[in-house]
Amino acid sequence: MKRLHARVDANQEAIVLALRAMGCSVQTLAPLGCGVPDLLVGRNGVNILMEIKDGAQPPSGKALTPDEKRWHKSWRGGKVRVVESTEGAVLAVLEEGNAGQQPRP
Repeated sequence: MKRLHARVDANQEAIVLALRAMGCSVQTLAPLGCGVPDLLVGRNGVNILMEIKDGAQPPSGKALTPDEKRWHKSWRGGKVRVVESTEGAVLAVLEEGNAGQQPRP
């Protein structure tokens, strides 16, 4: 079921802006809820699912929810990258996003 007011981590906007600045396509999935990752990121023909956690939160505030754990475990596609910062998100894209095709013009 679609949620009307999804909780978004405080650092998500900065992460989205940084990823778009490096040429990524970014689709926010957070409103879907049910453990679905927060972002779908595309770069060089590769899709990356990202779960955003706020690195400024205590460990209990950064833990995956039961719904997120279930969704990650049941997903049959590529792994979900859990990131806590802009730097972590950029690194995740560089590690996975360079494996695909050449950038589109």
